[in-house]
Amino acid sequence: MYGRFKDHLEAQLEQIRERGLTKTERVLTTPQGVEIRTESGAKVLNFCANNYLGLCNEPRVMAAANYAFFRWGYGCASVRFICGTQQVHRELERRLAEFLGLDDAILYSSAFDANGGVFEPLLDETCAIISDELNHASIIDGVRMADLEDQLVEAREAKFKLIVTDGVFSMDGTIAQVDKICDLADRYEALVLVDDSHATGFIGATGRGTHEHCGCIDRVDLIVTTFGKALGGASGGCVAGRREIIELLRQRSRPYLFSNSLSPAITGATVEVLKILGESAELRDRLMANTRLFRQGMESAGFRIVPGIHPIVPVLFGHLPDDARLARDFADALLDEGIYVIGFSYPVVPVGKSRIRVQISAAHTPDQIAFALDKFQKVGGRLGAI
Repeated sequence: MYGRFKDHLEAQLEQIRERGLTKTERVLTTPQGVEIRTESGAKVLNFCANNYLGLCNEPRVMAAANYAFFRWGYGCASVRFICGTQQVHRELERRLAEFLGLDDAILYSSAFDANGGVFEPLLDETCAIISDELNHASIIDGVRMADLEDQLVEAREAKFKLIVTDGVFSMDGTIAQVDKICDLADRYEALVLVDDSHATGFIGATGRGTHEHCGCIDRVDLIVTTFGKALGGASGGCVAGRREIIELLRQRSRPYLFSNSLSPAITGATVEVLKILGESAELRDRLMANTRLFRQGMESAGFRIVPGIHPIVPVLFGHLPDDARLARDFADALLDEGIYVIGFSYPVVPVGKSRIRVQISAAHTPDQIAFALDKFQKVGGRLGAI
């Protein structure tokens, strides 16, 4: 049987290769950080990690993970409701709820699982879920906010309505107008869920996320976020929300009920991250200063970037001929120059919207950003991108 199935798989893989869509994984030989090495041996500057606050290998975070490893063990060998809830899990949930400004929080093994575990327990076929479905403009473009209102009007007979949006759209670095979404939610009696994975820890005056940035910290009903980006960069995620919502998720959310508890080392390290964020805004301020420096430099050099304040800085090539190939060749050329970035094209982004997504970190130094800007200009001039 496998012979025919193998032929089927090989044909699909060949189609992927022919369309230029094969994803190649570059293997690192170092810990994650601003300076990394690949198996080629070259040392490069990393400008494409989600390590926004530079906490991936921060000594306090690693020490906390090490302490939790020896204090609480390697793993729990259980789901939460049997014998897999330790004090450190509940401590993290309490700290997350307090940090995000909500009643309670529930841990998941990933933010993907957190999103997957929310809807079925809370809503049924009599309810309506209104999501951007990656059509970001229908949510974030103020001119087209009427699209969301049209959907709410259409769903007026639903028992309950839930608006679902990214807080930050990861391919654009654009921040959703969460306050305006909440206004519509109030008008049409809808709940609001924000996936703030690319915002928690550094967006908003104290890094609480897009609901803080938009001045509606007490108006969002559910926040999904990850520990795999700014909050240390490992894995795991959570849903924070109203007390009764979280309690029902503990009773009925399948990814929570049937997945092993989050590793104690990750749990303890994330507690330490929240302590660090509560002590000072230094990392957030440095990240924002670095972001302004890079954005200003790219605009001055003549590159097209998506405007904004977020450390995701998309460098756009859709206005140039053969943009998908250009994005790939540009990223390869930058790697030869000591800058690690990745080019994105269809199907990751729409046809004609190819780009390099640069991600700035608080761990970058001004000299490293200046070096990256110089290499972007050098490669851009050589490939006719500026």
